[in-house]
Amino acid sequence: MPLIPLSGETAVGQPGTARRRVPSRLLTLSVALVALTVAGCTTPGDQPPPDDARPSASTGASQADPGAPRPGADVPAGSSAHTLTVDGQERTYRLYRPASVDLTGPVPLVVMLHGAAGTGEQAEEAYGWPEQADRGGFVVAFPDGVKRAWRASDLCCGQPVRQDVDDVAFVEALVGELRDRMPVDPARTYVSGISNGGLLAYRLACDTDLFAAVGVVATTLAGECPSPKPVSVLHIQGMRDQTMPVRGGPGKRDNGGTGRNPVKIDGPPLTELIGMWRDVDDCATPEQNVDGPVTRSTTDCAQGRSVDLVTIADAGHQWPGGKPNSRVEQLLGLEPPSTALDATTEIWTFFHAHPRPAGA
Repeated sequence: MPLIPLSGETAVGQPGTARRRVPSRLLTLSVALVALTVAGCTTPGDQPPPDDARPSASTGASQADPGAPRPGADVPAGSSAHTLTVDGQERTYRLYRPASVDLTGPVPLVVMLHGAAGTGEQAEEAYGWPEQADRGGFVVAFPDGVKRAWRASDLCCGQPVRQDVDDVAFVEALVGELRDRMPVDPARTYVSGISNGGLLAYRLACDTDLFAAVGVVATTLAGECPSPKPVSVLHIQGMRDQTMPVRGGPGKRDNGGTGRNPVKIDGPPLTELIGMWRDVDDCATPEQNVDGPVTRSTTDCAQGRSVDLVTIADAGHQWPGGKPNSRVEQLLGLEPPSTALDATTEIWTFFHAHPRPAGA
């Protein structure tokens, strides 16, 4: 998918790829955008979530041995950088743990996948997830794609395709490591992503049953998804997005999966994609609500799951509610992010309401 980031996607001091750290000044990002031509990302706003979107204290936790190591004792509060070796390659990620989360009982985890040309640090700074985690009482992981991209299919995207990177294995290993280090709740483990990161989030939903729910922005499905397991899905999309068009088919940065940075974005029409997940989840007839430029199509599914679609009439390839970045918008000819809603708040509220069903 095209590696063009959305408004506000550049951040100073971003961590580099899985093999090295690269400073991310505006000029550096501009060069990366032109060279990579893979789908981009935006930034979220800071609207507070509902007060009830904080997980309740755990019940039934075993009594800790006073002499045993404290769960999560090596996980610092705040933001921290980490490495993980997968398939012989050193991968990097950032972790945000609110100071209020003491890790004495099961804690929710959100894995946030940046868009192409982004990084984990950029996503941490741009999308408002740390502030949301402070309010909601959960931990967020921000992994880094190799060369600022993710391999979501055999033809997308960028250098990870050419290097045959297994990003599904990376995310699985990341979640496994975090579960080893702290009491991550398997029933409340979620994945979110934008653009190229959204493609990988859907790939994870197609190929694994790791996550209770998926929340994606400005994306589609790349490649086949023959036998997905039921999972709650929230998809947020701008109707004017030309990189991941609502009508489906190739986006404006599609190169057919050829060249130095393969980018093949040829997803189904958005209505068909959402219909596929509703079939998987055995959903009822959806209900639709229109509020100005925002249209919500919601449905109840078997075992308490949901598959919801939120579209914004006047939004393009962006993270709604994002912090505007006028320099990048001018450089790339992008519109400021829509203020019609805050995607981060929408996604966390959805996640909080959709843990993995008991026994699933």
